[in-house]
Amino acid sequence: MLCNSIRMRFAALGLTLMLSAPSHAVDIYQDPAAFLGEVFAGEVPAPQRLWLTPEISSGVRKILGYDLGVLRVRFWTAAGRTAWILDEIGKDQPITTGLVVNDNAIEQVRVLIYRESRGSEVRHPVFTEQFRGARIGDELSDFVLDRKIDGISGATLSVHALTRLGRLALFLDSHVRS
Repeated sequence: MLCNSIRMRFAALGLTLMLSAPSHAVDIYQDPAAFLGEVFAGEVPAPQRLWLTPEISSGVRKILGYDLGVLRVRFWTAAGRTAWILDEIGKDQPITTGLVVNDNAIEQVRVLIYRESRGSEVRHPVFTEQFRGARIGDELSDFVLDRKIDGISGATLSVHALTRLGRLALFLDSHVRS
């Protein structure tokens, strides 16, 4: 009898722990392929690859604080516009973001897939429109944007992640154009 009682308590404890564990929903706001189709008006160019030379890897490390862990990054380009689909960690999970660069400035930022439990407000145009026209500032070696991006209460880490991605897209794009 005592054994059954202990088993029941452990089962209840296990169930409680499973139900209270944080769950991370995956919110797909736009499929990456659909994003590219929209950016390039249905005529998506073949993907190209930017090889991460030691110089480029050093810049990536300055922007993100870590190495990407890949040898090359895919991008799409046509008519002077370049599209990047990049991931960056918000708090715990990657945020997949589509970024378009045109004439050395950000033309568009769109959150495509959001996996964090909070902070998804960064997907709204009222936030992402702040990036439109942003460029790398005068100090190219610092890789900072030429403007301040306003934060969102409760989404600080997601705001920082998208800001890093904006900087990264501009930096990578500068190496595609050179």
